[in-house]
Amino acid sequence: MTWPSDLFPSLLGVGILIVLATAVLWFYRAPHPFSPALAVLRGGLQLAIISIILTGVIQDPVWVTLALLVMFSVAVLTVSRRLGPTPQHLWMVTASMAAGIVLTLAIVFATGAIQLSARYALAIGGIVIGNSMTIATLAGRRFSESVNEHWDEVEGWLALGATPRQSTHEFTRRAVYSALIPSTDQTKTTGLVTLPGAFVGAIFGGVSPLEAGRFQIVVLASLISAGTITAVLLISWLAPVKVRPAALT
Repeated sequence: MTWPSDLFPSLLGVGILIVLATAVLWFYRAPHPFSPALAVLRGGLQLAIISIILTGVIQDPVWVTLALLVMFSVAVLTVSRRLGPTPQHLWMVTASMAAGIVLTLAIVFATGAIQLSARYALAIGGIVIGNSMTIATLAGRRFSESVNEHWDEVEGWLALGATPRQSTHEFTRRAVYSALIPSTDQTKTTGLVTLPGAFVGAIFGGVSPLEAGRFQIVVLASLISAGTITAVLLISWLAPVKVRPAALT
């Protein structure tokens, strides 16, 4: 195996950025100052492993499907851990994310917006799974924290005869809205503030800017669709609260 000639400069640059971020957090005395650095190191190791594996399987639909299932499983476990690792949360997250991701990808490939192939399924599937994971985490945590902080208000509604779902209705709407803000802002500012990874990667791969832009807008619409469905379903299942949620860490 031959290593890329720019491997050392890349490692050097990443190392300096990790040290810089850790130093800033350390001097600011933020909690867990080494967490971002460990996340980068873990992500780098995982990307190295998956890059080696995918080199030989990216054209095989069976292996690509298996890879997507592994990604989805890890995403579900990550969200469940953030919301409180209970069997109830596990099935809620699984069903919500699966519905949003499967429906979105089915529309993308059925309409021909993106060609159905193992390579494209892996690319857009991985992006959609990752974004849905983030939105599910943000929505679930926002909802639980809001209900916990305003528990007196929730109890007041329950005492007046409101159902558990009615007593948290306003918090569910805010949670969904807040969770979608990053994706919405990213979509609104694409091309003005940021050049998304899928767009840049497509250009680096030799695709024309026009074709890269077409691919990117399909990706962005997919992220919004899958994220919205995931957030609404998850919060709808979490909404009927009868006891005060435990504080999340």
